[in-house]
Amino acid sequence: MDVIPAIDLLNGRCVRLYQGDYQQSQVYNDNPVEVARQWSDQGAARLHLVDLDGAKQGKPVNLASIEAIIRAISIPVQVGGGLRDRASIAQLFNLGVEQAIVGTVAVENPDLVKELCAEFPGKIAVGIDARNGKVATRGWLETSEIVATELAQQMAQLGAAAIIYTDIHRDGTLSGPNRDALRELATNLEIPVIASGGVSSLTDLLGLLSLEPLGVTGVIVGKALYTGDVDLSEALKAIGPGRWQDVPPDLGSSMFG
Repeated sequence: MDVIPAIDLLNGRCVRLYQGDYQQSQVYNDNPVEVARQWSDQGAARLHLVDLDGAKQGKPVNLASIEAIIRAISIPVQVGGGLRDRASIAQLFNLGVEQAIVGTVAVENPDLVKELCAEFPGKIAVGIDARNGKVATRGWLETSEIVATELAQQMAQLGAAAIIYTDIHRDGTLSGPNRDALRELATNLEIPVIASGGVSSLTDLLGLLSLEPLGVTGVIVGKALYTGDVDLSEALKAIGPGRWQDVPPDLGSSMFG
């Protein structure tokens, strides 16, 4: 199972939000490139970047920081936040991003997701962020009536490479991942599921390993890395080096997990 460090970008800085609340943000580092190098040096197989400004504004905002991170490290980078049109996604790929993560358009424009998956096979993941099982959109500022599992199944049929599932109530809270929701999702899908939200300890990570045979092939870790509750080097030794380490570079861009 991949352990994927998260770098959330807000105004060009590395921050963490509490339950997706922009009013409850904590700055961990003014230099996200420095943070990216730190995680890369400790053995991360890839990084998860979120453009929080982009998620709120509906278009990429922190492109300079994203490009600087890609130039500074050699491991793959996946990016989400505000990706709601083809031009924005193509722009990220031109910068060297390995995978683009769409969220809002999965709800509002599934036809676009289908087109993107066909044009960029293996490079489009869908982020499903849920409150009480219902999908939230537009930077978590709105909650739809769409059931997360149903959306995930639809996106898989349209060609999504993977589903990144975040339980908003647990994100940034260090309260543990929602294993029941992850189990239900993975059981109903044939594409990889990446867990996100709530990881607080190595015990949480080890607990997710029981879901790996079902298709939960990775876990994104954010706040726990920054608080020191999870040591990345120790986590990688316990969980594994990540699947990106096991494939040739020319195959990496076509695989998510």
